[in-house]
Amino acid sequence: MSKRALLLSLVFFVAAALGLWASLQFNGPASPAAPALPETRAITLMHTPRTLPAFALQQSDGTPLTADELKGHWTVVFLGFTHCPDVCPTTLAQLAGAQKQWAQVPEASRPRLLLVSADPERDTPELLGKYAHAFHPDTLAATAPLPQLQAFARSLSLVFMKVPNKSGPGTSGAPNDYSIDHSAALVLLDPQARMAGVAQPPFDVNAIAADLMTLTESNTVVPAKAGTHGR
Repeated sequence: MSKRALLLSLVFFVAAALGLWASLQFNGPASPAAPALPETRAITLMHTPRTLPAFALQQSDGTPLTADELKGHWTVVFLGFTHCPDVCPTTLAQLAGAQKQWAQVPEASRPRLLLVSADPERDTPELLGKYAHAFHPDTLAATAPLPQLQAFARSLSLVFMKVPNKSGPGTSGAPNDYSIDHSAALVLLDPQARMAGVAQPPFDVNAIAADLMTLTESNTVVPAKAGTHGR
């Protein structure tokens, strides 16, 4: 790993860790009357989920993705992009294994995976949807103009940045020859669409699948809404 990649990985990890720490400090410990958190193996749960600022992304079928559309399910959020050479396809392929294990859960409460593009310049909703569904047809995919994406990512303690390739602008003259450095962590949203936990790589797919099954079966958080959602 290059020094720049190593430094960026450290920055991303620290940003996510600080975001989680700040949320825990702000919310404080769980009250004595609060139900005990279920034991998880791969996901670090927050004592009190963090309510997210209002957001509106665009799904691959053209419908808006808001907090209301995510309610009723535990949702794993992953930040990526279709031109990603390694981390994104590897992570999505791994998570497809977890999604296959969730297939036995009724659709009304089945855990979900949401891929959010960090590259709105190249990733149209349609392109992102085709990319996501190539790994698993149930994956939700959404994007938005850059300001909305940055605000959404910050609310989840995730970061991303555009990085010119060595043969990028100024060398080859190709304006689209760039990459995106982004957080590799997974963020968990509870059935009320609040930030409820994080998982850091390397990922244990079986443990993640088991954690989501445990959370879905538990009554720690009562689903606020169940229904149909776009992709």
